[in-house]
Amino acid sequence: MLLSLLSGLIMGAAVLFVLYRWVIPMAVQYHGGLALLWHDVIVERALDTLTRTSRPQRILKAVQTKATVGDPQSVITAIDHFCRHREWAMNVGDEKGSILDSVVNEVSPVTVLELGTYCGYSTVRIARLLPPGACVITLEFNPDYAAIARQVIKWSGLEDKVQLVEGASGDWIPWMKEHFGVQAFDLVFLDHWKERYLPDTKLLEECGLIQKGTVLLADNVICPGTPDYLEYVRNSPHYNSQYYRSHLEYTKAEDGLEKSVFLGY
Repeated sequence: MLLSLLSGLIMGAAVLFVLYRWVIPMAVQYHGGLALLWHDVIVERALDTLTRTSRPQRILKAVQTKATVGDPQSVITAIDHFCRHREWAMNVGDEKGSILDSVVNEVSPVTVLELGTYCGYSTVRIARLLPPGACVITLEFNPDYAAIARQVIKWSGLEDKVQLVEGASGDWIPWMKEHFGVQAFDLVFLDHWKERYLPDTKLLEECGLIQKGTVLLADNVICPGTPDYLEYVRNSPHYNSQYYRSHLEYTKAEDGLEKSVFLGY
């Protein structure tokens, strides 16, 4: 009796593990909404409870274990490996990250604004490609994310090129010129709350932080999606917009980046 019960428990645990590790991830990888529900809600909450750590803390541990201090590419590789083989996370990811890299190289910006730091993955991707004297100002609303991002950025050796600011984008944008001495940004990377893409873009315009030639690059414009932002930049006579089709980070579900060049008034 006891042996049968034990055998049943082991078999049940094995089935649950197979479902968690392979079956469900394979089933949801082509559907963005289901992928986000599974990875970003169910799995994250379960692992947070089981490990008594947060996903950002687990990402930091992967960086400290696998990446070389002062080597930003090794930091990127460590996070990508963790997210593809251990635990999904909401970084821009390796596939869309290559598009981000190409835009940074094309623009060769001196001043960059990143809205949404999370764990610092895209911050490192951007900062490692900047010319001498350039910098990234990155805004993160969540103080726990910001604390992890600071350590990831420091591990990469790029802290001299990055200024990380905690707080709401709507509160900070009007103070950018006064606080940082920035006249306008060459590149703005939007990867924060999707409902803030459009109001923050309009706020940047009102504050004179977007100039002729400024490039806006917006992530996740399909999944979860930013329809109001897309309608604005695609129909405005002040922007020339281009969609870069790709996939939601570390999945096969469609997503993409929208690159919008400000043409002036």
